[in-house]
Amino acid sequence: MFITFEGPEGSGKTRQAATLADFLRQQGYDVLLTREPGGTQIGDQIRAILSDLKNVSMRPRTETLLFQASRAQLVEEVIRPRLETGGLVLSDRYADSTLAYQGYGHCFDLDELRALIRFATGGLSPDLTLLLDVEVETGLRRKMSGGEWNRLDAYDLEFHRRVRAGFLELARLEPHRWVLIDAGQPPDAVQAAVREVVMERLPARPKRA
Repeated sequence: MFITFEGPEGSGKTRQAATLADFLRQQGYDVLLTREPGGTQIGDQIRAILSDLKNVSMRPRTETLLFQASRAQLVEEVIRPRLETGGLVLSDRYADSTLAYQGYGHCFDLDELRALIRFATGGLSPDLTLLLDVEVETGLRRKMSGGEWNRLDAYDLEFHRRVRAGFLELARLEPHRWVLIDAGQPPDAVQAAVREVVMERLPARPKRA
């Protein structure tokens, strides 16, 4: 099963995905936790370029293509091989972030982006996507207070509002795959909601070697 965590900046995806991975391992599941951009040696180098505040001259099209390059490497090197062995893959962001950030945020054509995503992923789509939703201002305050501020965080407020609206629209269009979770709650409450959703979708008992 392939589960992705999506959401605007400061929604707590990274923490929630890691906490869920630990919980599922304790339950006996074979879990791989990865992230985007990154997750491979090549992807992590691309992540550094994308995140660096010194790269303010990067154009949105360049940004878009770099994300696809990192994603292509991650799918072929890590995600698809793990799924083929029957493992459970959790990813902190995936292709829907391209639609939200570069599509709704930068106002690029969504159909063109979907074609790029299909090429980069070979058509691999998540089985379940958890949208951790939070007010834009709240999320950005969290990021600033946490000391993790990158090039994408530094986009203007209207950009981030478009991104959040994009995520909500994507969830509305595919209700069978997306589950909306209020990430404005305390972290423990968010994790409880995440576990409830995931455990409903997973087999009652994991397969053991």
